[in-house]
Parts: sequence; structure tokens; C-alpha cells
Amino acid sequence: MTVSSAVFVRRGRHLEYFTIGWNVLEAAVAIGSGIVAGSTALIGFGIDSAIESSSGAVLLWRLQDGEDGERREKRALRLVGVCFLLLATYVAIDAGMALWFREAPDESMVGIVVAAVSLIVMPILAHEKRKVAHSIGSRALEADSRQTDLCMYLSAILLVGLGLNALFGWWWADPVAALIMAPIITNEGREALKGETCECHDDL
Repeated sequence: MTVSSAVFVRRGRHLEYFTIGWNVLEAAVAIGSGIVAGSTALIGFGIDSAIESSSGAVLLWRLQDGEDGERREKRALRLVGVCFLLLATYVAIDAGMALWFREAPDESMVGIVVAAVSLIVMPILAHEKRKVAHSIGSRALEADSRQTDLCMYLSAILLVGLGLNALFGWWWADPVAALIMAPIITNEGREALKGETCECHDDL
């Protein structure tokens, strides 16, 4: 590993530390406020953040431990994939029941703030990850940047759902937003199960 590569690897680790810390905080706030407001979309977003923090930990492990870390990453990513599929199932069922029984969530200004801040932070973080990934030739880190992009998309969907409910009292916007999230989360789970995010034999 060259000196320049070592610098970028170190930066990659710092980005993953930030990713883990941010998602843990985001998950705690989103799930807590989602339970208070009865928002399926907000709870689902929080659980997704928790899963993404575990994915960040897996990649951090990979960056630190070389090829042995890569083998562990493959096993861990499959577990993460299962978690995403379970999450998508929960979100779809709960949102479907909310629509069927017309269960209106309360307004959640905390959730709106969380989604708005995430919508600002995630694109910057994804861009920085891609820069490092291209510099060290890491497809694993490149894939992780796409997961960060996914978090941005989910933030936008969540913000629209919560905003419509808060501004116009459209109670159905929250479960509809959750239903839109479900196939996106499902696809992420399938990608992880196929191992596409960890087929990398690059020198980190």
C-alpha cells in the first residue's frame, strides 16, 4: 500500500466512523419520535438507519482487516440483507394496516427536522465516500456510498410524507410514504444477499 493509499484508507475509516455515529443518533431520534407520533414511515426510517450503522461497522472492519475482513464482510452482509427484508415486510404490513383502518399519525416536527438534516448531510457524505473509493479502488466503499444515497432518497420520501400530514392533515401520506420505502429497502436487502456489495478483491 502506497503512502497516498494509506491516507485515503484512513479518510475512509473516518467517514465510516461518522456514518456509524450519525446513523445511531438518527435511528434513536427517528424511532423514538416515530413511536410517539405513531408514524410507520418514521419508525421504518429509524430502523433502516440502525441497519445502515451496522453496515458501516462491517465496512470499517473490512478496511482495517484486509482479506480476512472481506470474508467476514460477505457473511455479515448476508445477515444485513435478511434484516432489510424483515424491515421491508414490517413496513409494508404496518403501513397497509394503517391505510386499511385509517389510523392517522400525529404530526412530528422532530421527524421533519431529522429528515431535512439527513437530506442535507447524506449527499455530502456519499460524495466523499465515492472520492475515497475511486482513489483506493474499493468497490465495497463504492457500494457503501450507494447505500448512503439510499438514505438520502428515504429522507426525501419521509420528509414529503411527514410534511403533507403536518401541513394539510393528509393522514394517508405517512403510510403511503412507508409503502414507497418498502420496495426500495427490499431491493437493498436483495443486493446484500447476492453479495454484490462485497465482491471486491482490491488492495486497501
